[in-house]
Amino acid sequence: MIDWSPISKQALDDRVAQGIARMSPAQRHLWNAIRIDPEKWQQHPYGDNGDGFWVVAIVGRTALWYNDIEEGFNRSRYSTYGTIDDYWCNHDELEVAVQYLLNALELGTDLVELVGRLTDLKRKP
Repeated sequence: MIDWSPISKQALDDRVAQGIARMSPAQRHLWNAIRIDPEKWQQHPYGDNGDGFWVVAIVGRTALWYNDIEEGFNRSRYSTYGTIDDYWCNHDELEVAVQYLLNALELGTDLVELVGRLTDLKRKP
């Protein structure tokens, strides 16, 4: 498995603050509605060596989290609070990831949701 040094809480807070500073008013409004105090969530197997990844926002069954292996924010479904279902390796800045969520809310669909549906279909016999 990949060996890496997890991002510190302070470094994460700094990265989030930089993203907030670049947000549009609409992005910031959504951010303020969905943000949480960062929490470490599990993601097997990629997050195992670093005791998980930092989740910074939640909307519905989607967690917005920081992948410190790839150094970018990602959106993933979760079935159980505290566990990220899908591993993504986007290199998105926070404001870009929030914009994807804003687009999904405005348009009614999102790539994360579509991938989840396809995965569910593949699991059915």
